[in-house]
Formats: sequence, C-alpha cells, structure tokens
Amino acid sequence: MSQPQMTSPARSAPPDPHAGRTGQPTRPGFAEFVALIALLMGMTAFSIDNLLPAFGAIREDFALPDPNHVQVMVYAYLLGIGAAQFFYGPLSDVLGRRPILFAGLAIYAAGSLAALFTRDFDVLIIARLVQGLGAAAGRVLAIAIVRDRFEGREMARIMSLSMMVFLTVPIVAPAMGSAILAFGSWHLIFVAMLALALLLWVWFGLRMPETLHPEYRMALSLRAIGKGVKLTLTTRRTVGYAVAIGLMMGSLMAYVGSASQVFQTDIYQLGNLFPVVFAVVAGIMAVASFINASLVRRIGMRRLSHAGILGFIATGAVMVASSLAFDGKPPLVLFCGLVAAAQFLFALTVPNFNSMAMEPLGAVAGTASSFIGGFTTLMAAVLGFLVGRAFNGTVLPLSMGYLVLGAIALVFVLWAEKGRLFGHQL
Repeated sequence: MSQPQMTSPARSAPPDPHAGRTGQPTRPGFAEFVALIALLMGMTAFSIDNLLPAFGAIREDFALPDPNHVQVMVYAYLLGIGAAQFFYGPLSDVLGRRPILFAGLAIYAAGSLAALFTRDFDVLIIARLVQGLGAAAGRVLAIAIVRDRFEGREMARIMSLSMMVFLTVPIVAPAMGSAILAFGSWHLIFVAMLALALLLWVWFGLRMPETLHPEYRMALSLRAIGKGVKLTLTTRRTVGYAVAIGLMMGSLMAYVGSASQVFQTDIYQLGNLFPVVFAVVAGIMAVASFINASLVRRIGMRRLSHAGILGFIATGAVMVASSLAFDGKPPLVLFCGLVAAAQFLFALTVPNFNSMAMEPLGAVAGTASSFIGGFTTLMAAVLGFLVGRAFNGTVLPLSMGYLVLGAIALVFVLWAEKGRLFGHQL
C-alpha cells in the first residue's frame, strides 16, 4: 500500500512554505509524524494515569479525610485543559501552531514545578489546574496539525493510528508511577512530567515545521476569530458529534477517576496489581484503535462509529444488570471484561466522531479544534466528576454512567444525522 501524502487534497493545499528554509525543520516522515502527534496527545493521559497509583500516598501525605477528594486532582487538570483550549486554537490560527505549542509546554512545566515542591493540597490542586492549562496546547494543536495535513478517511486513519500509540500511555503510565513510588515519593512523578515536556519541546522544535497554510492564517481580530467560532457553532454535524464526544468522554473520565478505588483499594483490593488491570483495559482500547485505522477507509467512519455507539450502550446495560445481580460487586473477571468491551467500543467510536465533527471546518481547523476540544473536555470533566463522586463502594454508579451517558450521546448523533444512522458514507 502506498504511503499517503500529508496534504489536504480537497483543499489543494500547497507545499509547506517553511520547509527547507533556514532555521526551519524539514517535514517529518509518515511514521514520525504519527508518533509525534500521538505523544502530543499522550501528554494528557500520561499526566493523569501515572499519578493514579500515588492516590493512596497523596491521600495519606496530606491527611485527606474524604477518600473521594483525591479525585479532584484529575478533574482540576481536566478543567484546565478544557478552559484553555478555547484560546489556543484561535491564537494558533493567527500566530501559527509552533509558537502556541511552545507557550503551552512552558505553562505545563511551570505547573509541574509547582506541584513538585508544594506541601499544601490546595496548592497541588492549583498546580494541576495550571498543568492542564498548558497541556491543552498539545491537545488542540495535535488535532489541528492533523487537519492541516489530512482530511476525510485519511484523517480518521491518522487519528486512529495516533490514538493507538496514545493508548499505550495508560498501559505503561500506571506501572511507571508504581515503579517511581518504589524508589521514592510521589513528587518524583512530577519530575517525569517535566522530562516529558522537555522531550516534546526538543522533538517538536527540531522536527515539525509550521503546518498552518498561509491562506488560512487569520487576521488578529476578534471579528475574524468570531467568524470561525460562528462557523463552528452553527455547523449541525459538528455540534451534534461534539456533544456526543463529551458525553462518551464523561464515562471514560468517570472510569479513570474511580479506577483506583474500584480496583486498587475499596472493592477488588488488588493493591500493586492495579496497574496490570488498568494496562489490560488500555491495551484493549489500543487494539480497537488499530482495528479502526485498518477498517475505516474501507467501511467508513459512519458505519464503524454508529455500530460502536450502539454496542457501547448495550454493554452499559449489561454492566448495570451485572451490578444489580451481584449487589454492586460483580466478579472481577466479569467486570473487567465488560469495562474492556465498553472501552473497545469507545475507541471505535470517539476518534471517528472527532473526525466527522472536524471534517466541514478545514479553513478554521485551529479554532474548531479549540472549541470542540474545550467543550468536550469541560463536559467530560464535569460529568466524570459527578459520576466519580457518586462512588459508594460499588460499581453501580460507574455502570449507570456508561449506560446513561452513552444513550444520551446516541440522541445527539441522531440529531446530527437528522434521524438516520449508517447513512451516506464518509
């Protein structure tokens, strides 16, 4: 199979005007492009998942009376990501992708340093918020850069390949966090986060040229940015799929926030085996992303994603039924299998939803990525927080979260598609 060109055929994008100029890096090859985009996206997950094994140590270190309170570290980080995304995209459409990413990495590093040295839990929460404000740049610009280079099924394929690499982060991050805790305190985890920021700064700086095409560079004016925002908010497909993404991500964030209590401490009491279970579920999602990347060009985004969300809802229903049948504590193998199935279907669905939401908005890719990403992340943070805080020593609240949020997401997909599933193919 021939390697796809990193251009946007329908838009007849010109060659990168910066490539080959003095001081500008040359365009990376296909595999390196996917790896760099995946690492930009992976910074978000890395900064959550490698901290999960430290929840107990942090709770003990700060003498937190409510075990659910430690989850705030996850949701404060997500709130920072969600809020900042509204700004990074429009700014990158004006100033370019590179300077905005470097600014975001600097903010992320500042938050990491604050978290590393604090002795106050409230300051730690603020530091996590600042980390999120910086990490949002990678989240927005990864998608915008892909949209600069690809569209349609090729974009969906690249997003799936990136997601596959990105999902290896939850496989290794909790184990890395556990290993760090074996040799030192939880503070060292933030040293690892600083190292990741430095790696991204150097790699992106040396290897990724500016991808914003000159004809799509927006003027530095509220009116120009407002036009991009208006186009994003008035495109029915974009809005419908964005809401569906936020709802489904809410179930994922509820799982991430509750995972330590479900598997490590309160229900199944796996202790040091928790990273293994978490890695298995993440590995299932990575497999699903690979399958999606392999099939999306032949089957189409609609067929895969619409089948995925229907399966996701059905799996949520089985999770609720099993929770009720076993008084909220189904056997570990059964519950892990159901969570893995739900996450498998999630990975067949959300990347395609994201591509379909972005597809009509190539001329304002940065702004669109900002508002889609910001809205969906804030929505996921709030919904994940609500479901996570409902944890009551059983898996029933989490199971209900999967079922209810998936069902509401289907309603918005139907609205976006004017009542039709599996319609004309993208």
